[in-house]
Amino acid sequence: MHVSPTLWIITCLVILGLFVFDFFSHVRVPHAPSLKESGFWSTVYITIAIAFGGFVWWKWGSTYGGEFFAGYVTEKALSVDNLFVFVIIMAKFAVPREYQQKVLLLGIVMALVMRAGFIAVGAAAISTYSWVFYLFGLFLILTAVKLLRESDDPVDHEEQRETRLERFLKKYLRTTDDYDGDRLFTKIGGKRMVTPMLVVLIVIGFTDVLFALDSIPAIYGLTAEPYLVFTANAFALMGLRQLYFLLGGLLDRLVYLSMGLSFILAFIGVKLVLHALHENTLPFVNGGEHVAVPEISTPLSLGVIVATLAITTVASLLRSRGSRDEQMSSRDPQEPQDSVKGP
Repeated sequence: MHVSPTLWIITCLVILGLFVFDFFSHVRVPHAPSLKESGFWSTVYITIAIAFGGFVWWKWGSTYGGEFFAGYVTEKALSVDNLFVFVIIMAKFAVPREYQQKVLLLGIVMALVMRAGFIAVGAAAISTYSWVFYLFGLFLILTAVKLLRESDDPVDHEEQRETRLERFLKKYLRTTDDYDGDRLFTKIGGKRMVTPMLVVLIVIGFTDVLFALDSIPAIYGLTAEPYLVFTANAFALMGLRQLYFLLGGLLDRLVYLSMGLSFILAFIGVKLVLHALHENTLPFVNGGEHVAVPEISTPLSLGVIVATLAITTVASLLRSRGSRDEQMSSRDPQEPQDSVKGP
């Protein structure tokens, strides 16, 4: 897949332009977006991603088109998992709802810049050392196990991480406990102080680095093309702000999402290990010769990912609905009447 420098520049400018448009049209004036606004723009950004995937399919063929869509769906699913953490962070720091858009957009831009660095490093490592696929694969399998273990109470695990980082920041930065609009800095008694808004932004940025550590190896398990890795990440992150406000209370109903994501990461990890064996050059593995193992195709990968997400979502909603019905049926039907009876 040959991507000219001109096309790289155009792509980056278009993505940058979309973020600038998002800031000036929605974020510059603080407000809490409605479900209608969030739903409309979520649909717009998903449509843009699908259109770009169609362009990749038309220009470079179905193989690369399928790799983009597989990478985009995977990154989109992993970004939904990010939303759980964002909800925890926003609640932890009591960020006013009208200012949450600015924090999210700046955090997403930071995430994309940092991921671009990870993508460049990953591409250089893969082109030089084929055994890197072993490391990526094993890392994803270990990450899947860790995610599965933390699925019992992800909120508790994330709060512990953020509390440690918060203590570190407050130790080395002069911070204030009060917000000053959506400003990152304020002055109190003539001294320049850091507002909680900047602390939240740093916490979100640090969290995005942690998420990039598993999302980048995951997508490299679906495509080895840096252009597709970068664009899939960019388009998956682009509508994340709108998705945060659109899903809202639905997030706590996706009780099996962590299990589904852990399965997807483990699946991609196995795919990477099989690819590493197929391209093996390590002298202590099969004498440095390639190992004849089956490889998992991109269409199969996309099918497994989509099916896993569909099953996970349906099972989660059914479980949440069953729990809600059980709570309703367990209530004493006489309790409301008893509470209003006279002596």
